[in-house]
Amino acid sequence: MVVTKENGAVNGSRKTSPQDIADALRDRIRTGTLKAGDRLPTQAQIAQEFGVERGTVRQALLSLQRDGLLNHISRGSPPRVAGDAETSAPASAQPRPQPSMVALAPRLVEAFQQPHVRIDAVSYTAETLMHAVSEPIRQIHQGQLCPESIDVRILLPSSAISLAFPVPVEAEDERDRLRLQQRWLAQRNAQGQVLRHNLTALRQSHDIDVRVTFRALPLTTPVKLYLLNKSEALLAYYTLESMDVPLDGEAGESVRAYDAGGLTTTLFPFLEGDSSRDSGFVQESQRWFDALWETITTDLTLS
Repeated sequence: MVVTKENGAVNGSRKTSPQDIADALRDRIRTGTLKAGDRLPTQAQIAQEFGVERGTVRQALLSLQRDGLLNHISRGSPPRVAGDAETSAPASAQPRPQPSMVALAPRLVEAFQQPHVRIDAVSYTAETLMHAVSEPIRQIHQGQLCPESIDVRILLPSSAISLAFPVPVEAEDERDRLRLQQRWLAQRNAQGQVLRHNLTALRQSHDIDVRVTFRALPLTTPVKLYLLNKSEALLAYYTLESMDVPLDGEAGESVRAYDAGGLTTTLFPFLEGDSSRDSGFVQESQRWFDALWETITTDLTLS
């Protein structure tokens, strides 16, 4: 079974948090269990499913709304999953700009059809990749995909730097800035560990040669970039907004901060061979990534 953040949090012994519920619902949207336009269960039904109070459910739903995955949330009828029919396009369809949560999984499925899979990524956390890679892993377990090797290299911001975001709207609040950075660090490490575990487990289950390597960037990346088999690049910009960012471990507590919703950033695809512009972008993006990997970045240990 693929281990996910949902399994570890919801089924564990600790109290279920709004983040746990949001992650579980994100996974249902990603896998198509909840489709664009579907209504969610009522807040009372979700609260009963997860064994929490309605206030905890509402915080989770508001988080999904901020990420652009749900439409307007009210105290009346349940919200609907945002999006349109394009979000269900098959992996074989021509890629087009879509939210990261929707766009990445089918592109990974296509990349995993090659015998030797190479994924390079630079991002703020590993959250989008962690969720998206579960689809090709599922297809490997079902016998639909059978790569011989998987090599994943990931660049993430270093914990040694002062992050450019998230930062409190009230810039002088140093305590909240530190708490936001600690929240980010915990998420960066947890998501990276889950991603690595899910992929390296394929060594034992399917005798696939798997390598997952992390390196630390000495900066807060303003973009996310995925390079698939040196033949495709997917680029998104982290666009900052003022939002309420929940603080893990503090019931109902949040900080007004400038932050970006990584799951909903639009991924722009560039394919080698589609045009000279696209080919040039893929080649230069790979060159840029390799240069960062080999020069100013350092080994990253996820603690």
